[in-house]
Amino acid sequence: MMDAMSTPSARLLSLLSLLQTPREWPGSELADRLAVSPRTVRRDIDRLRELGYPVEASMGAAGGYRLAAGKAMPPLLLDDEEAVALAVALSTAVGNPVSGIEQASLRALAKLEQVLPSRLRHRVGAFRTATESLATESPSAVDPHDLAVTAAAVAGGERLRFAYRAGDGSRSSRLVEPHRLVLAGRRWYLLAYDNERDDWRIFRADRMTRLQPTGIRVPPRELPEKDAAAFVTRTMYSLAPTYEVRATVRLPAARVAERLGAAPEEVRPIDENSCELHGRADTLEWLASRLLMLGCEFEVHDPPELRDHLRTIGGRALRAAGDGAGGNGAAGHRAAGAPPAGGPAA
Repeated sequence: MMDAMSTPSARLLSLLSLLQTPREWPGSELADRLAVSPRTVRRDIDRLRELGYPVEASMGAAGGYRLAAGKAMPPLLLDDEEAVALAVALSTAVGNPVSGIEQASLRALAKLEQVLPSRLRHRVGAFRTATESLATESPSAVDPHDLAVTAAAVAGGERLRFAYRAGDGSRSSRLVEPHRLVLAGRRWYLLAYDNERDDWRIFRADRMTRLQPTGIRVPPRELPEKDAAAFVTRTMYSLAPTYEVRATVRLPAARVAERLGAAPEEVRPIDENSCELHGRADTLEWLASRLLMLGCEFEVHDPPELRDHLRTIGGRALRAAGDGAGGNGAAGHRAAGAPPAGGPAA
């Protein structure tokens, strides 16, 4: 139970803070929280309405009070944790892949920081000082209006028609039943059931144009798995080209796992000084860098494309060091992980 409010104004602010929680509050519970009578609660509710806060009331045993959406946005009350969370979110919103949101985020952040107590400004400032963003303007930024239209179709279970540009440049008209919007990396994706293809599809939101809500509402379909984000991630990985590496590494298995952050099943000991590494990545560059960062001898067994790539970068490194024969002679082959006769892998 809250301590009794020292003034009616303080009690009114506490009541408003409770009502801003998205739930319905029975009058008796509000009276108990504020340590006042139900009659005083009703009087304070009337005061809030006079100030423009749209407080709705429902009758019956399960009835109560709730703050509804109004025509204008009244002032919000935030506790310390909520204020810091909002300030941090606004600080990082500049890198969000939604076109035009940067300036609005900065304006909102300036207004919020102006009224933050000094103790909270210090916490927000410490976060901003201790972090750095690599975000730049995204070439795949989504128009906020289009994103809002898509989100409304998802929330309302409404079929959506739009023009879509595929990765190969081809264009098509799509009619879908939107399921979820998923933010993965710096891109928004729509997970939806494609009515014309009779299957689940994933669409990049920045490639969707001429969005047209149809007004047709349909019951939600059951997704093959419960987690929409996991479904999108798994599907994207299954469509992306992947390479599986198998290599012998001249280091103890424990040290390899520690340096690479590899899972136990990716590193199999051969003896106390060597192991076999199994891994997967969608680029040869990443696989090569994982091996080279170990700083030891290794031999690549698979895939052959990785051996070719290592041979290329090995020759490039030798030429950079002034060896004009790099990439064509034996040295180039040793850089690719092919050991000389009788010697360990390079």
